[in-house]
Amino acid sequence: MNARQDTGYARPELLADTAWLAAHLDDADLRVFDCTTILKPDASGALQAISGRADFERGHIPGARHIELQQDLSDKASRWRFTLPGAAQFAAAMEALGVSDDSRVVLYSTGSYTWATRVWWMLRVFGFTRAAVLDGGFAKWMKEGRPVATGPAPAAGKSGSFTARLNPDMVVDSDAVLAASKDPTTILINALSRESFEGRGPNYYGRPGRIPNSVCVPAATMLAADQTLLPAGELAKALGERATSGRGRVITYCGGGIAATGNAFALALLGVDKVAVYDASLQEWATDPAMPMEVS
Repeated sequence: MNARQDTGYARPELLADTAWLAAHLDDADLRVFDCTTILKPDASGALQAISGRADFERGHIPGARHIELQQDLSDKASRWRFTLPGAAQFAAAMEALGVSDDSRVVLYSTGSYTWATRVWWMLRVFGFTRAAVLDGGFAKWMKEGRPVATGPAPAAGKSGSFTARLNPDMVVDSDAVLAASKDPTTILINALSRESFEGRGPNYYGRPGRIPNSVCVPAATMLAADQTLLPAGELAKALGERATSGRGRVITYCGGGIAATGNAFALALLGVDKVAVYDASLQEWATDPAMPMEVS
């Protein structure tokens, strides 16, 4: 979808450029989504997930609709927040949003880009490959003075069927992560901040710290100062040679499976295929006393 051409990405089609999007907003097969959820700590120290719909209605890309991640695209039976739904629920949600197998999808967020990469990753898990993340997000769109709509989203256009087929290689559970933590051929990447990784500062997920033998690559470090994705060489340097070499499996995790998809997306841009996300992440792991944690 016409990403920047000077970046050296193996898969530049995974990014959409703001200029390209502005020129294609009226395309009949295009679906644009604001994926924003807002996380705020409450008085108890827990993170509350707040809908981004109010912010969306104050300003969004014309023609875009808002995705309620927790309400529409999360497993309603899970005790954990944001976890992947089953194929039937996901397909029904996509069809309700106007997405079919032949749609093109552009995803963005008004805050962290990882809300957009979370939806991109979910689409990819279920076999949909015609989605891209807006490079620079809504902030870049606004900075460039591009048109903004307000108020509720337009009604979803009529869609055909959406086929959802789970790719089990892209998602792992705690047992697989425990085994991976003891396997020197697998690299575990923690996408949270260095402070969280070391067990310092606010703790939102249970016990502080990290999964043993994991490395810290904060998802925020995938971005340049203007909030666009770093060029390929800088992304590869940030992620490290082991992760980007393609010689072993990579598993990314974070607090609730959101930031982890930012690193998974960056690896996909670089053409790295053997990447999985620990979907429940530390919200599950850190509350299970049987699972080991490290601090430093």
